[in-house]
Amino acid sequence: MLPLHPSPGHPRRRALAVLLALLAPLPSGAGDDAETLRAIVDEAIRPLMARHDIPGMAVGLVVDGRARVFNYGVSSRQSRAPVTDTTLFEIGSISKMFTTTLAAWAQANGKLSLDDHPGRHLPHLKGRPIDRATLLHLGSYTAGGLPLQFPDAVASDEAALAYFRAWKADAPPGTLRQYSNPSIGLLGAVTAKALGDGYATLIKTRLLPQFGMRHTYIHVPPQAMADYAWGDRDGQPVRVNPGPLDDETYGIKSTAADLLRFVQAHIDPRGLEPPLRRAIAVTQVGRYRVGSMVQGFGWEQFAYPVSREALLGGNAEEVIFEPNPVQRVAPQPADAPRLFDKTGSTGGFGAYVAFVPTQRIGIVILANRSYPIPARVEAAHAILDRLAPGTR
Repeated sequence: MLPLHPSPGHPRRRALAVLLALLAPLPSGAGDDAETLRAIVDEAIRPLMARHDIPGMAVGLVVDGRARVFNYGVSSRQSRAPVTDTTLFEIGSISKMFTTTLAAWAQANGKLSLDDHPGRHLPHLKGRPIDRATLLHLGSYTAGGLPLQFPDAVASDEAALAYFRAWKADAPPGTLRQYSNPSIGLLGAVTAKALGDGYATLIKTRLLPQFGMRHTYIHVPPQAMADYAWGDRDGQPVRVNPGPLDDETYGIKSTAADLLRFVQAHIDPRGLEPPLRRAIAVTQVGRYRVGSMVQGFGWEQFAYPVSREALLGGNAEEVIFEPNPVQRVAPQPADAPRLFDKTGSTGGFGAYVAFVPTQRIGIVILANRSYPIPARVEAAHAILDRLAPGTR
């Protein structure tokens, strides 16, 4: 295994220093250096687009605090408009990371506790099976078997809240992980109630401004619609359909540059206000182990260095679609080397985010086609492996 911190003269350290220099503002006439960095991304992304017939992609990198975005293809097969720095993509379930961050921020501000039960804030759930779970269980998908999706008959936020009242658990809280939209959806509903405003309004007015995310939306305003890409599904243009508690679970649309700001803040939160710094720390604590992956309060994490096989295993179909028994893990030190990641999909879009705070590297991959998750993970792994040792 390659050393995490090679000596200054080590060839890997020299190679990394070169790449970090490439991410700095480029002087006039330094086009060849910029092309070198782009070649690293091109090598992974261009074959991926061809193999999966992806119309357009945006890839963002952050290395040692510096960010760069690379755009590919078109934002719509019909208009042939190119992907640009302002193109909005649906990020799918990466939206869940904003919900868990908002809940942790509410805790930091004394509005709730992650040890609370849902019925404390939504009284109609008091005494029901769902009220045996805590908000921490909801944010780590361990409430006791909430399903991946709401049943088809549940078509509104009101129906979703009625669904929770009638829901029956499959297992005691904290013993089973079942990846679930309803789980995070209920967490978002509780958080909004505790903070006394609508969820979408809270994200827009309380959270996004703190990250400097000025081109990220739940509801895309008219003036930004021209930047909103069209997803591709079987050759047809598509965008996300409304659904129960969709804002909380898969509702965000963002640019690669804006989503990189979110990633950068999770790599180095020192510039944020103290409550948000504390919130980010809460989301990065590992809670439950499932194979090679440790589930946190939203983020999934892997011990770093991480192999390609381990990263793929933690994002495998059986982890996403099936219930898995869990083992509670002891919290690691905040500076423990870990890779955090999250996938996101809608009917016409596919996204992936990964970052390693101790190495100060991160990646955002956005596409207007929902292509296989293993392909996203492999592309990100290949790029990160060129930026720093340890992703082998």
